[in-house]
Amino acid sequence: MMRANVFKDVNKSGLVEKPIPKAGPGEAVIKVTLTTICGTDIHIIRGEFPVKEGLTIGHEPIGIIHELGDGVTGYTVGQRVAVNAITPCGVCNYCLSANWSQCGGFLGGWKLGNTIDGCQADYVKIPAAMANLAPIPDELSDEDVLLTTDIFSTGLSGAESAEIKVGDTVVVFGQGPIGLGAVAGAKLKGAALIIGVDTIPSRMKMAKKMGADMVIDFRKSDPVKEILGITNGRGVDVAIEALGLQATFENAVKSTRVGGTISSLGVYPGDMASIGLPNKDFGFGLADKRIVSTLCPGGKERMRRLIELVRNERVNLRQLITHRFPLDEIDEAYELFSSQGDGVIKVAITP
Repeated sequence: MMRANVFKDVNKSGLVEKPIPKAGPGEAVIKVTLTTICGTDIHIIRGEFPVKEGLTIGHEPIGIIHELGDGVTGYTVGQRVAVNAITPCGVCNYCLSANWSQCGGFLGGWKLGNTIDGCQADYVKIPAAMANLAPIPDELSDEDVLLTTDIFSTGLSGAESAEIKVGDTVVVFGQGPIGLGAVAGAKLKGAALIIGVDTIPSRMKMAKKMGADMVIDFRKSDPVKEILGITNGRGVDVAIEALGLQATFENAVKSTRVGGTISSLGVYPGDMASIGLPNKDFGFGLADKRIVSTLCPGGKERMRRLIELVRNERVNLRQLITHRFPLDEIDEAYELFSSQGDGVIKVAITP
């Protein structure tokens, strides 16, 4: 048996005992050595993103291979691996069209902690193992690569989907973990000026460490007016929305130049019937503004590339881990992370 943090009901989760999973054909079971809590997990527990009762939560695993199913070759039991939140099969029409995150259909690439048991547990079963197990270089620690499993992959994908060009001006609304990943992504893509928007001092400070040139406190001034002033009324080339709020989405549209791109990374609450557009600022549909949404790609090649960025010191993700908890204290970790108290950015959970 093993411990697992499961969804019980709206605003109810907790540790229960479950059998250690068995690896079927093409699958692997890894012993989780490190994981974390995602903002999406908070949406799940609040009932804003529906999952079945009893599902193990979590989709950001680092671990050691415990068991390999039939047909899984090229790996060994005891090998240290990282797994992306998105676990595509690699062979369906969506995967072969490079829509990894939509594997099998609507949001189908996101399985762990969504449609199958996730990784806030002692062990987790990984589907399509040969497409999704990424070996970790010996010189890197679990904490060095933990955030490649989702938040950096997602933040970077927001910059990639927006097709940021060298010399662009970019604003990122929200300097939580995903927004900070987007700031790092914008820097890697060659943005000339990166503006962060937030109000929490620890996150504003971290934004500059991750590559933001300036950070606007939205409680002290109107970020749209500030951005238009900085850009001499032109607006930014790319606005990345990393919170999932109507207000920040509207501000992203208002801040973007004619012909610019709004890149949406936020998970919008389930009670939000639609995302309203400020019609005039969208040019009544005629301003050539482009809106893109992104669920980060997964698979082992994506992970290899992200891990190489860490290994070659192009990005420091470990500095985003501000708090550490054992699995037995995961309720306390959730309380801290959801309240955004004590300067928390990201928590590490050790089974």
